[in-house]
Amino acid sequence: IKPNKDLMNKNILNKIIFVSGAGGSIGSEICRQILNLSPKAIILLDHSEFALYKIYEEINLKINQNNFNIKLIPILGSIRDINLLEKIFSDYNVSIVFHAAAYKHVDLVEKNIFESIQNNIFGTEIICSISKKFNIENFVLVSSDKAVRPTNYMGATKRVAELICQS
Repeated sequence: IKPNKDLMNKNILNKIIFVSGAGGSIGSEICRQILNLSPKAIILLDHSEFALYKIYEEINLKINQNNFNIKLIPILGSIRDINLLEKIFSDYNVSIVFHAAAYKHVDLVEKNIFESIQNNIFGTEIICSISKKFNIENFVLVSSDKAVRPTNYMGATKRVAELICQS
């Protein structure tokens, strides 16, 4: 399905976009796609220094090569840090949130259940409550097909994340 240009322009053009999990496989692709839609700024949040560095360097290079007038803001931190999120949303006047930060590898989640619950469930609750507090225009949760009738902990944590967003 081809993207709806009117919808993309309404949601991204000249807006300040926040991407959690910006260094991950899904978050980094979201950043690449957003770049071509002329946002005012992209805020990249990731807890992995190396992943954040990689996507920051890649996007910054494309901005410079194409003379895009887009501010790029890399922030090393966690979606579980409520004070950091409040500062980001307040300082930068975030318009749109793409929440891609999550532990998604089934085998690792099954071996690290507590940390996955902390991140996927409680982290989502925090970013949702901050988004509501700051009247974010649009919030997009990246979920998983495993959240449909989950049979493992990863799917269950993503299903709970969906329910949090819906509530």
